[in-house]
Amino acid sequence: MEEKKFVKFKQDELGIKEYIKSSLGKGRISDVSIEYTPVGEKIIIATNRPGLVIGRKGEKIDELTYVLRKRFNLDNPHIDIKEITNEALDAQLVADSIAIQIERKGSLKFKIIAYKTLESIMRSGALGAELALSGKLPSERAKTWRFTKGYLKKTGDPSKVVNKAIAQAKTPMGVVGIKVSILPPDAHIHDLIKVNDFMLNNIRQNSIVHEEIIPKKKSRKKGESK
Repeated sequence: MEEKKFVKFKQDELGIKEYIKSSLGKGRISDVSIEYTPVGEKIIIATNRPGLVIGRKGEKIDELTYVLRKRFNLDNPHIDIKEITNEALDAQLVADSIAIQIERKGSLKFKIIAYKTLESIMRSGALGAELALSGKLPSERAKTWRFTKGYLKKTGDPSKVVNKAIAQAKTPMGVVGIKVSILPPDAHIHDLIKVNDFMLNNIRQNSIVHEEIIPKKKSRKKGESK
């Protein structure tokens, strides 16, 4: 019985997140998280367009709060806005942006869209990025195209710091799946070795000490016997 309640609880939570994303528009919302407090439900919306989400004098927030109370039976929902300053480093916003561009410009220009997006991500300071587009691009047979640049971890604990997201673009040829992986500039990588001036100086000093301890053998002249 408790398992069914937990599943129902998660379904309702997912329904709230999907409703908020669809009502506020594709490409504007990165993430929606819900925190449960003694005074009510705290809903945090991460977006790159806080003004459009809030609306004039907070009218969209008031409307969204009303729907959350009536439709989803929340007691006291409180909405907080978290602004994303650099949308090129947010995987979900990048994936939604690619989907919108493919839907508007057509699937034939997917390579131009992917390369421009990849350049924008790297210019923003990302350590690495990968874009994977799957679908009928541009032929009638489905295929996966990958666009990569920089350094990107895919396995092990270091891969957990990679920002990942998925999106879909609906085209006349069918649905195009989009996967975006971004390694942010401030990511901590455990096995990354940075070769700086301090390390180079230590290597030079160690090599000099090694040469002094182990002198070079004198070369014999021609004609000398062993």
